[in-house]
Order: sequence, then structure tokens, then C-alpha cells
Amino acid sequence: MKQPAAKSLRAFAIELAVYAVLVVAYFFLVLHLLGQWLYQLEVQHRYIYAALAILLILGQAVLLESVTTFLIRLIRGRSE
Repeated sequence: MKQPAAKSLRAFAIELAVYAVLVVAYFFLVLHLLGQWLYQLEVQHRYIYAALAILLILGQAVLLESVTTFLIRLIRGRSE
């Protein structure tokens, strides 16, 4: 395998592993901190729950992508 391709594949594998860990941690954090409240909201106010769920999904995407990008830049900065 050529050198640039190997570096890209390694960076992708690291990013994928870090992102997977962060997604699982985020899931359990939200489940622990907001689980009961979200359940009550879903039972009593379905439309507000739907809007909030979409906002949580978008927030997760933005937050985890920025954290992953920061970690990859940190890793690449040390290795290069």
C-alpha cells in the first residue's frame, strides 16, 4: 500500500474508533441525565418531544464532529 493511502486509512480508522466511543458515551450520558424527562415529555407533549429529539440529534452531530476533528488534529500534529 502506498504511503499516502496508508496514512489516510490509518487516520480514518482512528477517527472511526474515536467517534464510536464518543457516540456511545453521549448516548449513555443523555439516557442517564435526560431519560426520564424525555420519556415524560414524549408521553405528555409529543410534538415538543419530536422537535427536541431532532435538536438533540443535530447537537450531537455538531458537538461530536468538532470533538473528533480536534482529536484528529491533535493526533496528526504529534505524528507528523
